[in-house]
Amino acid sequence: MFGRNSMLGTAALLGGSLLASAAASAADVKPAVVYDLGGKFDKSFNEGVFNGATKFAKDTGVAVRDLEIQNDAQREQVLRKFAKDGYSPIMTVGFAWATALGKIADEFPKTKFGIIDMVVDKPNVQSIVFKEHEGSFVVGVIAAETSKTGKVGFVGGMDIPLISKFECGYAQGVKYASGGKDEVFANMTGTTPAAWNDPVKGGELAKSQIDRGADVVYAAAGSTGQGVLKAAADAGKLGIGVDSDQDYLFPGHILTSMLKHVDVATYDSFMDARKGAWKPGVQALGLKEGGVDYAVDQYNEKLITPEVKAKADAAKADIIAGKIQVHDYMSDNKCPM
Repeated sequence: MFGRNSMLGTAALLGGSLLASAAASAADVKPAVVYDLGGKFDKSFNEGVFNGATKFAKDTGVAVRDLEIQNDAQREQVLRKFAKDGYSPIMTVGFAWATALGKIADEFPKTKFGIIDMVVDKPNVQSIVFKEHEGSFVVGVIAAETSKTGKVGFVGGMDIPLISKFECGYAQGVKYASGGKDEVFANMTGTTPAAWNDPVKGGELAKSQIDRGADVVYAAAGSTGQGVLKAAADAGKLGIGVDSDQDYLFPGHILTSMLKHVDVATYDSFMDARKGAWKPGVQALGLKEGGVDYAVDQYNEKLITPEVKAKADAAKADIIAGKIQVHDYMSDNKCPM
């Protein structure tokens, strides 16, 4: 009725017989995650939350229930059922949960809820938002410093202000590093939630940008981004991943990933609930707070030269210090680029 669901944690890993003991060890916390339409294993945003929940389950022995919805109509139904079943906190993944969460939070005032990427102003809701424009600025610096053509690309998922926030931050970083000379091509995949799960179209958009001269393409598009990164790799160009560390997907062809630590945010939220330290309200996580960053690992360390890394780190430090002010597209739905 609700689509595929699973149980994370010690019980899931070692057998159902451990479920009862895991739950009994922390009867006061019964966490759950409900993903957005991109799917739990999108290798990006949803999967980052899954990874955080999995780590919490492994570290504590507390089982975590999770579920993937199949359509928008299920949102209220799923949240109401989880709340009735005593799950708390319930982490909702993505801005699209806001309307349903606002209603269900009122119906279950004693249940703790969380939402990532949107603010829901309720006394039992923890809203976790990120300064994606800051992390995107830094990978924009890396793109500009690495590009040989002076042309780079951006492919977003659904055409909404949140994704324009990524695009605008990236463009600001590119222009900053290149002295305004480099060109940024940008496309959105679509205007409906289907845009998060269309790797074929993502690949086509990336290829069109590469055909125009882009040699680095940044994807902020959920599962669609896998098509973007593959198109860049197939063309012998470089992609930039998003949210989770995607460098491993096409080793040698992913310049870096703009990390959005939804894994850490999920882990911390559940852990705070277990410790009795959970608080409602808004958390805004940027470079200073460790909410966003860029990836360097064994898969891309040879692609980022010491000189490029130094410039990226300098930009990062200047943003944290307030010397560089990165414009937030969502503050006025405008981009200065």
